[in-house]
Amino acid sequence: MFVLMLSIFNATTMIKNYRIYLDACCLNRPFDDQNQARIALETQAILTILRQCQSGRWQLINSAALEAELARMPNPEKLKNVKAILAIAKIKVVSTQWIETRSKELLTLGFSGYDAAHLASAERSCADIFLSTDDRLVRKAQQNVPLINIPVENPVSWLMKAI
Repeated sequence: MFVLMLSIFNATTMIKNYRIYLDACCLNRPFDDQNQARIALETQAILTILRQCQSGRWQLINSAALEAELARMPNPEKLKNVKAILAIAKIKVVSTQWIETRSKELLTLGFSGYDAAHLASAERSCADIFLSTDDRLVRKAQQNVPLINIPVENPVSWLMKAI
């Protein structure tokens, strides 16, 4: 019995206290149509990540860039729900000159304005991982690994490795 309890204790204490940046696609995923298998799977991964953040095991990161992008959402009910998710964030990245300069550098690599601002914010916050359900963004980040200072992955593939 003691050995089993010790094994469970070691397994749970070895989980890293991740600092996680979810982009706007991830934050919206739980409110998308869940009829497609991929969307449902990504939703479950994101909800699992959010539960870890809500429990205090992991830390969710919010940013001025996220809030600016989300403010453009046309559906007020969906926006309210996404803001409720962001309320559990323990870290908030404010816009700074460093983030603006870094965003411009990332734009030259072909990232969109919001994607560049999100990546710069995640880098500035020392996030352990940047998660996105946007395949184009993940692919572009993986093509530019030496120039990006944060790993970028899909939440499903990352979660399978993280736990």
